[in-house]
Amino acid sequence: MNTKALVAEFVGTFTLIFAGVGAIAIGADLVGVALAHGLALAIMITAVMAVSGGHLNPAVTIGLWAAGKFPAAGVVGYLLAQVAGAFVAAVLIKLGLPDQTAVAGTGTPTLAAGVSVGSAILLEAVLTFFLVFTVLGTAVDKRAPKLGGLLIGLSVTMGVLVAGPITGAALNPARHLGPALLAGGAFLGQFWIYWLGPVLGGVLAGIVYRAGIEAPEHRPN
Repeated sequence: MNTKALVAEFVGTFTLIFAGVGAIAIGADLVGVALAHGLALAIMITAVMAVSGGHLNPAVTIGLWAAGKFPAAGVVGYLLAQVAGAFVAAVLIKLGLPDQTAVAGTGTPTLAAGVSVGSAILLEAVLTFFLVFTVLGTAVDKRAPKLGGLLIGLSVTMGVLVAGPITGAALNPARHLGPALLAGGAFLGQFWIYWLGPVLGGVLAGIVYRAGIEAPEHRPN
């Protein structure tokens, strides 16, 4: 087990949730929340990419595994580090901004009134597909220009702008589960939606990229 990679995933995911939940807790508007998530990802992916690959998201880890770009043996460790980072970030935001997080449900993504489970899963899956496809195309593919985490962060900003008012635009199982473990109740009861949708999108992106986009000489045996 690569302990340094796990620490990097913990710190990077911690930063994403701390910034995202913090923006929600102080009452930022949709654009502010989207930028908080996107900027946190752009910064931390760039910071930790050389150590862990800068996944910071279980759907990315699983999607890269589906694309043959990440070993199965490392998946569980990465997922645990990511969820732990998300939970600790939610706890610290709760301690620092107790009144605001009480109102915001600790910043846990949730379905808007009238949004069906099917619609939520579809939105989370499609937007996570874009995210993981961007990861593969900008950070993993040897032909790609190396732009750090900028375009990956922008893909999440785009996702929050599209689905923030509908599903909370988690696009990341850890983004939901970390705060949900603290919020409990109905928030925690929806955790499976925010695992199923993003993981489906991530796996599909990995399969599509591997089969239809990646150069044959770069495909794993």
